[in-house]
Amino acid sequence: MKLLRFFFLGLALAFFGGCQSLSFSQTIQADKLSAIDSVVVEEIEKGTFPGAVVLVGQGDKVLYHKSFGNEVIEPFIEPMTDDTIFDMASVSKPVGTATSILILWDQGKIDFEDKVGKYLPEFGVNGKEDVRLKHLLTHTSGLPAYTNAAELKNQYGERCPDKVIEKICSFEAMNEPGETYRYSCLGYITLAKIVEVVSGQAIDEFAREHIFEPLKMKHTGYNPPPEWAKDIAATEIFDGQLLRGFVHDPLAQLNGGISGNAGLFANAPDLSIYCRMVLNGGTYRGVRILSPEAVQLLTRRQSKNRSYGFGFTTSYSWIKDEDAVEQSISHLGYTGTAVVCDPKNDIYLIILANRVHPQDKGDIGPLRSRVAEIIAQALVKN
Repeated sequence: MKLLRFFFLGLALAFFGGCQSLSFSQTIQADKLSAIDSVVVEEIEKGTFPGAVVLVGQGDKVLYHKSFGNEVIEPFIEPMTDDTIFDMASVSKPVGTATSILILWDQGKIDFEDKVGKYLPEFGVNGKEDVRLKHLLTHTSGLPAYTNAAELKNQYGERCPDKVIEKICSFEAMNEPGETYRYSCLGYITLAKIVEVVSGQAIDEFAREHIFEPLKMKHTGYNPPPEWAKDIAATEIFDGQLLRGFVHDPLAQLNGGISGNAGLFANAPDLSIYCRMVLNGGTYRGVRILSPEAVQLLTRRQSKNRSYGFGFTTSYSWIKDEDAVEQSISHLGYTGTAVVCDPKNDIYLIILANRVHPQDKGDIGPLRSRVAEIIAQALVKN
């Protein structure tokens, strides 16, 4: 088994080494990205979101990075900056949770064929006996998508992480593992618990030590400290209380802000470091976070719809040829966040908007499509 792993590791090294030594198949003409300015301004003027930060990079170069609008519009106004920190919502799943799981795999501490019940015996009941780690990662475990957070809060209080995982473990499987794709926050909460069981560290501590600190992602983490508050984009207003630096997702709130499905806060410059690490085969400026083999699992299809962390995108207009579509990965966050990586062309796109501020009525779908079309128009074949 170990010999086979080293064989595949060698293939992965050769693959990524070859990719980095070749020029891109298409290059972005950076001057054409200025068209993004008017598109973002127009969407803000329509009222689709209060503000946004957009960053586009190719290879080691950031080609476009600008901020627009406001971090807060109620009950006061505060302008957006290039370094504004956002509640990443479900982008926490790949950047925090899946990457941590892959690090544990690199360390030889877990296997994706392991049954979840090996780490959480209480999980392996009610038709979930054969659910494996790979099923949680690809949203094919048979778990429901979500559960009633308000009910748990009323019964157990505002912070009850043990009751959240207890509830998840009690569910009956909705289908056989591997049979049906159902995007599930509950699966990723379970994965974060497994990180804690295996490593002895909660997901926030593990990710900080093994991802964010080595990469010098200085404005990325869970439960941001009070001194970050003035630099964080606001989300909703609940009962007259402005959420700013307090996680928006209800289940992540019950988990005290430290959760596998949401809870991560980050800014565009830090996310660009993460994207470059992934596109560079697991390293950034000489620091290795993931083996090339683990990056393959993070970026290549492991089920019909998912890698071990990301989804596959066909909706971004610059990603057109079959190879690029097969390789390109993306993830969205409910609050208005989006990250896309195109390994074939070494392009990454980060769009961060506070679309849920102040009353959860915004939409960044049109912005994503329009920015992607601008990138398409800026590409030239080499």
